[in-house]
This record gives sequence, C-alpha cells and structure tokens, in this order.
Amino acid sequence: MSIEIKNITKFYGRRKALDSVTFSVREGELTGFLGPNGAGKSTLMKIIAGYLAPSSGEVFIQGSKVAPQNALLRGTIGYLPENNPLYMDLFVKESLEITAGLYRLKNIRNRVAEMIEITGLTGEQHKKIGALSRGYRQRVGLAQVLIHDPPVLILDEPTSGLDPNQLDEIRRLIRNISHDKTVILSSHIMQEIEEVTSCVLIIHQGRIIADGGVDELKNRGIKSNRTFVAEYSGRADPEKLKKINGVTDAVYENGMWFIEAIPEKDIRPDLFHFAVQHDLVLLTLQEKKQSLEHVFQQLTR
Repeated sequence: MSIEIKNITKFYGRRKALDSVTFSVREGELTGFLGPNGAGKSTLMKIIAGYLAPSSGEVFIQGSKVAPQNALLRGTIGYLPENNPLYMDLFVKESLEITAGLYRLKNIRNRVAEMIEITGLTGEQHKKIGALSRGYRQRVGLAQVLIHDPPVLILDEPTSGLDPNQLDEIRRLIRNISHDKTVILSSHIMQEIEEVTSCVLIIHQGRIIADGGVDELKNRGIKSNRTFVAEYSGRADPEKLKKINGVTDAVYENGMWFIEAIPEKDIRPDLFHFAVQHDLVLLTLQEKKQSLEHVFQQLTR
C-alpha cells in the first residue's frame, strides 16, 4: 500500500474531530475524498501530509511512518492546502525557484522550466502571483507541490472557486499528473469526483462511512426501485405498462416514460416485448443510474 491510515483520532480540546479513522490507498490510485463541511477532511489531510500530529493512531507512506518531525519523509509528499498560500509579491518563476531551492534540487533552472510547461504557466511566468487569476494561482500551487516530484499528492479542494473553463483545465492537469502518482483529492463537486477519480472515501462526523470504487458505491447505495427511461413512437397505455411483471409505477413526462421497477428486476426485455405487442417502436431505452451525489446525501443526512 502507498498510504496506510491506522486508527487516527484527533481531538481539539474536548471535541473529537476524527474518530479511529482507518483506510488504505493503493499505489497509483487517484482517490476522491468527500464529506460535509466540518466532517474532518482537512484535518485528516494535514495529518497524512505530516503537518499536524494526531492525538492517536499512525499514518504510513510507502511503509514509513509520517510525523511532523520527519522532514525527510515529508519530502516525498506534495500537499496543496485548501487556501493555497502563496507570496503574492513574488513573480511566478521566482517563486518556483525559491521552492526548488528549499527542496535543495539540482538543476533548478531546468526543473522550474519543466514545471512551468507542465502546469501551463509559460505565458504567466514573468507576472507577479498577485496579478494572476485564481485559476493560474492554483496552477502555481500545483507547480510548487510537484516540483520535487513526490510520489504522493494530497490536494485539498484544488478547484474551489474556479469558473467552468478553469475547472476543466485544472481537472485535466490533475488527471495528467496522477498517472504515476498516488493522489488523494478532496472536493465538494460530485461530478468532479466521478469524472476524475477511480475510488472514493466518504467521511462523516469524523468517521469513514464509505470506501470503494465510484461505480461500486453508486450500486451499493441504499436500495430503492430501479428507474428505466423509455421513449416509444406512439403513446403507450400507462395501465398496461404497470401490468408488466416487476413494474411499480410509470410516469409520462416530456415525451419520455419513467418506469420504476423493483430492485431485483431488469425490465428492459419486457419493455421491448411491450413495444412489439402494441405495434410501437422503442426509440430510447436506458436505466437511470443512481448518482454519487444521491448516495452521498443518503449517507450523510
């Protein structure tokens, strides 16, 4: 395992922010980290990155224990906090050169040039960070956490506050840089997690309440009726649709039939036969999948 979290508990005074959190992330995985505000996401990410000590429990990165005093191990982690602290009076290139110097990198000039190209900062490298848009500031933050080529990345809401174009650009960048790294990505945007990540962790009230693949979690959600969307060439009789074995309801909206069936029943063959029996042409037929957002709401409300 690339990241192992074992029984992490964290108190702030008497308030328990994390309660015996245990999970692991395999090497090379891009894992989405979800949770309501105040659930403990940022606290846990700081502990994994070695910037905050837990009250109890242990974190291991590639088999080595993480601790605030273990500066050598922290050099193998790239951590982008939620607020992305940057020195606004520095020029982009200057800031990256300083960061590379702090990591005591060799060939600083070449490494900085490489990071500027990878993160799409070529046209902005001679500007002051304070003059950049939020999207480009996020790119600078990503360049800083990538410059020492860490095998593990911890990204705390890196797309927060970006416009749709900036969102798309940063997501594409994260996908590209994650090909040979282990990444934990925190976000409140469910669509982003579905598009970018392969695995998901959901934390609620300081506990991990779900852990698995995106499709696995959507299928594992609280069982409810399956919904199928069908479009016929003519108007079907709702009462006859409801007589199909397994169908519990049929509603016609905007030219489409939304047909509910019991969870165990796949009624798509029956809907096709229904069309044949009633001289209809089946134009569209698909199952309406449960969204990650729906599962998240079910688990955290």
